[in-house]
Amino acid sequence: MSDRSLRGMRLGAQSMETEQGVEPAPRQDVEYVCEDGEKITVTFAADAEIPPTWTAPSGKVGVLAEGDKPEEEPEKPARTHWDMLLERRSMEELEDILQDRLKILRERRGEKV
Repeated sequence: MSDRSLRGMRLGAQSMETEQGVEPAPRQDVEYVCEDGEKITVTFAADAEIPPTWTAPSGKVGVLAEGDKPEEEPEKPARTHWDMLLERRSMEELEDILQDRLKILRERRGEKV
């Protein structure tokens, strides 16, 4: 008998609340333009801080249609292993280590030092 009382109702599948009296938060549509002319429209909250660039789903980067182009930040050169080594050791230390390792290698090979 208890299973008949819920017949025809999908529990959890549908909300019993209505949208009557519900007001969405204020929004604004912002338009970005890519280099090739593709336009991207993004919806933000009315009080949100608008980013100067936006990446489209296609992977292209668009800039604000109504604004100045953002200043490009100078790219930092990639740090190599050598750069990081030089941060930890001086050239004199590296020379000493090299000579020590060469000495050990030559002794293993049976060469005279």
